[in-house]
Amino acid sequence: MAVWLTDGQYRIVQAVCARLIPTDQDPGATEAGVVDYIDGLLGAFSFDPPRIWAGGPFSGRTGGDGAFASFHRLGPLDELAWRTRIEGSRGLPEREWNGPVRGLQEIYAEGLDRLGADFADAGGDEQDRRLRADEEFTRQVYGHACEGMYGAPEYGGNRAGLGWAYIGFEGDVQPRGYSDEEVSGP
Repeated sequence: MAVWLTDGQYRIVQAVCARLIPTDQDPGATEAGVVDYIDGLLGAFSFDPPRIWAGGPFSGRTGGDGAFASFHRLGPLDELAWRTRIEGSRGLPEREWNGPVRGLQEIYAEGLDRLGADFADAGGDEQDRRLRADEEFTRQVYGHACEGMYGAPEYGGNRAGLGWAYIGFEGDVQPRGYSDEEVSGP
């Protein structure tokens, strides 16, 4: 179920990510749930607290408390900065102190419109042509696709650590011999 993207947009982003990080003998963006990471980033403020910073110090995958699953509350300045980055300035004076800002939501909505509602059904050559025709948007999605492929699974992508396994990365393996108190304490 999509968080911020419409069902049609979700399908297009999934197709874009599948072209950028394809499935071959190894899992690609589709299997790793990269589109869920991107959708979660665009809709981060749909959650309370917003899904910006996972908790810590440990994920619980190799010991310690599974605190990554709990997200931190944002302070007022952090919230303003992240809302501006994701939602854009929207003509609000507190977000435009340094000029208007196009947010990621606007960038994605416009980029997906340019790719076309039929992008997911187009052949691979046509998809590649459209992605090359909009290099700036393609670079933006590729950066987010890499974050979703190789970032912490709590953010929605890298399902079951597939991205980490693909590159031979052990993942977040802390703590290594230290208790929660030793790492978290004063």
